[in-house]
Amino acid sequence: MAKTKYDYSGFRLSKLRDPRFSHFLLLLGWLGYFLMYFLTENLIAVENCHPVHCSIDDMIPFCEWFVIPYVGWYFLIIFSLLWFAFYNVENFKRLQIFIIVTQIIATVVYIVYPTRQDLRPDTLPSDNLLAGLVGLLYSADTNTGVCPSLHCAYSIGIASMWLKERNASVLLKSFIVIFVVLVCLSTMFIKQHSAVDFFASIPVCIVAEYISCKGYYKKRFGKLRIKH
Repeated sequence: MAKTKYDYSGFRLSKLRDPRFSHFLLLLGWLGYFLMYFLTENLIAVENCHPVHCSIDDMIPFCEWFVIPYVGWYFLIIFSLLWFAFYNVENFKRLQIFIIVTQIIATVVYIVYPTRQDLRPDTLPSDNLLAGLVGLLYSADTNTGVCPSLHCAYSIGIASMWLKERNASVLLKSFIVIFVVLVCLSTMFIKQHSAVDFFASIPVCIVAEYISCKGYYKKRFGKLRIKH
């Protein structure tokens, strides 16, 4: 594993405006998101939400095993942000900007065109620890505000940033990409999202990728043109 490049031993909240630590201010985007999440979840009635469904959903069986990558997604976000904070601050900034952009776009969509999914089984087909965890997720998270899927959008953004990471091994990058694929599939297999929500997240990711990484692409492809 590469040695950490950034020393935060002198970090204090009072020093957030210091150029060495100012990138952490981007984390404030999460506060705005959680506020909007609370408002959209509690102020938009279920009956005012448009149901989302497609034929692909009917072909995907419920599988409680997919709750593992679904829950693992939370740890993936934390791990990725911590890694980039210590090894590649530019990627930390890119990922956090990507997340903020997807949060803003998704929240606007949830307000303008509120959605819900009615795919959850009335009773869980299994009676085990994983199925119990799915039931806990159902009780903690409503079936509204689903399209586009932020679970999928964040995951695609995380995979994109890891593929740009020079301080990580090919093995780690491969693991992250495979795990991201499983996360996206998990949203459909535990019936938290419709396949429509996944496909709707792709254009959101394209916009977020352009905004967060346009400097990266200009620098990279600019060098290729110069060499050519």
